[in-house]
Amino acid sequence: MRLRSALLLGLVCSFGLLGCSEEAKPAGSASASAKPAPKPSATTSAAAPPPSASAAPLPDRSDCPKDSKGPGTLEKPCEGKGEARMMEVKWNGKIDEKGPFFNVTNKSPAVILYGKIAVYFYDKDGKQLPVKDAAAPDKTLPFQTCFGNIFSGVMKVNEKALLTFSCVKKEVVPEGTVAIEAEMLTVGFSDSSEKKSEFYWTNRELAPEVRKKGGK
Repeated sequence: MRLRSALLLGLVCSFGLLGCSEEAKPAGSASASAKPAPKPSATTSAAAPPPSASAAPLPDRSDCPKDSKGPGTLEKPCEGKGEARMMEVKWNGKIDEKGPFFNVTNKSPAVILYGKIAVYFYDKDGKQLPVKDAAAPDKTLPFQTCFGNIFSGVMKVNEKALLTFSCVKKEVVPEGTVAIEAEMLTVGFSDSSEKKSEFYWTNRELAPEVRKKGGK
């Protein structure tokens, strides 16, 4: 019986039905024999994206007012210097609950919709008086400002108007004020609809923090 079983086993092995002459490979031997993946070279690594191109600077407008230049946007208006003004602003000596009254004249060659005004206050000796900062009561400002469409519409070329400004009310005026002066340091020129400013002009030199009575 043992001889017969041995003969049968030999026949089976000879036909290759079972791997009788080999031992089973341990688990994981196939992965161990695999070749390691090649490391990516510097030439095959993903290229870094090119830096984004910076926005080209805006060109200067060709229609900026005389002796000024710039793109004409609110952030980068046509820049004037020295004594250049687009509007004349003078206090008429009166104050009521609305605040000081100003005679305003459009001296520019175009219709004005937007304005930014700087208002200064002086005592009897001509000393500049500080203004309370509404946003921080413990601080003061060198002058009071208003900006926006502050003319209740547009100001035509050479138009004159007697105006008060909502941010220069009576309570803003410092105690001891005997003189008030103002400069319209920024203006916005209206488009044809008179509803929107087409471009802007400014002269920052008109509104220094320290300003003598009478200006420059």
